Amino acid sequence: MYIGLILDYAATNMAEINAIRMGSTEIAGLIRTEIKQGEIGQHDRLPPERLLAAKYGVARGTIREALNRLAEEELVEIRPGSGTYITYDPESAAHSVIMSARPLELIDARFALEPHICRLAVLHARTQDLDEMELLMERMENCNGDVIAFAEADTQLHTRLAQSTGNSLLIWIVSQMSSVRNQAEWSQMRQITLNNATMSLYNRQHRQIITAIRAREPEAAAAMMKEHLEAARLSLTRSAST
Repeated sequence: MYIGLILDYAATNMAEINAIRMGSTEIAGLIRTEIKQGEIGQHDRLPPERLLAAKYGVARGTIREALNRLAEEELVEIRPGSGTYITYDPESAAHSVIMSARPLELIDARFALEPHICRLAVLHARTQDLDEMELLMERMENCNGDVIAFAEADTQLHTRLAQSTGNSLLIWIVSQMSSVRNQAEWSQMRQITLNNATMSLYNRQHRQIITAIRAREPEAAAAMMKEHLEAARLSLTRSAST
């Protein structure tokens, strides 16, 4: 049986959902919330992509991206030819931490890791890794004010940066931090903090970081990442105080 997802949302919730155009991040967040609130139980099967696409008013490719994101978080298992099944264990401590983490906690955790990730990327990143980061930066620079497109490419850029280190533990930790970026509170803060000026600043900082990594300058790359995270933290702090 399809549980939870096939139920109609209350009119007020639907009004809020329809108020913004949804991307895969937002859809993943809605499904994630239903899973973690127990509206969809472990081992239940989600509706087919076509029904989810109709429900949220998006393309099937967007649904597929959202489900892949949830699979990476080990909330669901995609079984080709069978469907997508819930694998989330509510007793998992890791999921509990992710659910309760606040945006500023995430920034502080990123301060602890990402500058050193830049140093490791200087040592290990291949030309292909840097070229892929370049494409993601171009996507952000050409998003034309689209906050959803910018945020998704931003998450992918920082994930790709971690992957370029070749350190499996760091890659896993960053994937967990990315899960925090998908939570509802972070999505709300993103809508508030991301404007054209902020996105332009972040684009310049990303370019400086990747340029330093290409030049094989570890301390310059780390310092620029710290500057980027300081800007993000300041933006969040200002928004939280308003």
